[in-house]
Formats: sequence, C-alpha cells, structure tokens
Amino acid sequence: MLPEKYVITVGRTFGSGGRALGRMIAEKLGIGFYDKQLLVKAAQKAGYNLDFFERNDERAPRIMGGIIPFSMGFYPMSWIGDSAAGSDGIYKAQCDFIHELAATEPCVIVGRSADYILRDVDNVVNIFVHAPADACAERIVDRMDCKSHEEAKTLAVRTNKLRANFYNFYTDKRWGAAESYDLTLDSSLLPMEQLADMVIEYIHKRLDR
Repeated sequence: MLPEKYVITVGRTFGSGGRALGRMIAEKLGIGFYDKQLLVKAAQKAGYNLDFFERNDERAPRIMGGIIPFSMGFYPMSWIGDSAAGSDGIYKAQCDFIHELAATEPCVIVGRSADYILRDVDNVVNIFVHAPADACAERIVDRMDCKSHEEAKTLAVRTNKLRANFYNFYTDKRWGAAESYDLTLDSSLLPMEQLADMVIEYIHKRLDR
C-alpha cells in the first residue's frame, strides 16, 4: 500500500510527452497533477501577477540582456538586478508551494526543478522523460505547436536550453543527467500507457508499505 503522502516529479525534454505521461500516471493513481496549475496557485498565494509568473516560468534570471551562468545552486543576490530579483521571488513562491503540496497530498509535479526542491523529503520518486529529436518534433507538430518538423526541432532546442538554464541555475545538478533521477525513460520506445504502468509498478516497489 502506498503511503498517505508521496510525490512523483517529472522532468522532460520538450516534445517528449513528459507532461502527458505525468498526467496519465496521476489519473491511474487517482492523485493530484500539477503543471501550469502550480503557477496559478503559487502566484495567487504569493500575490504575484500571473502574467509575470508565466513569462518567467522555467527561465533562469537574466541580467544585462543575458542569462546569468548557473552557480551550483548558489544564488548571487548581490549581483542581480530587479528582473532577476523578481525571478528569484517567483522561484521561492513555487518552492514554498511545492513543499506545501508534498506535505498535504500525494501528487505528480511536472518540471520546476521539483526533484531538487524536494531532495530532503521522504517518499519522492524522480523521473525524466526524453526522446530522439525526430520523435519529439513529430509530437510537437501533432499537437499543432509548430507547422513543420524543422520548426519543431528549432523550438525544442530553444525550449530545452531555457529549461536546462533554469534547472542548472537553481540546483547543484545537471538537467537531464541520468544520475539526477530515479528513472529515465525514452518515450519513443513504448506506448505511453505501457510507460505509465511501468512507472507505477516501480513506484509500488519503491514505496509500498
């Protein structure tokens, strides 16, 4: 039997279907699912404008027109401007809300470096979902985010860079590195439902009491 409170975090490359997989896992387990909803709730609790929250979602702070290099989880507050300070406040609001979720309900959380934020919390399973560039591009086109595979590949590279910069800036780990996660999955190798069932079986083996 699974514990009363546990969290599955899902890191993902753009177009890999990580969000869809996370939602399917949550539905099969009958637990909460948080992705964009996390932004809304965190913004409301912290008193931030939601538009500002969304513009800075999974983006590292910028200074002088460029992204500040990641610094092994240390945030150089004395070096940043107002924009970066605002980004730091947004990140803290998300951290607080993620900790609140972990303390109150079982759930799946997609992105937002949740695996790192919850590194000292019990009953957390961290997965990362990826796929070859062609498979990601096909998924991106199918969901109509882009019209062509080349456009989709360009968007994926840009989005993955933003996600990596965000993750590497705020943590002492590397985004997508296998050692950072409990499971890494190539979503192109099996149907999504089979992948969800595999993850759920692993969760039971890890957390059942």
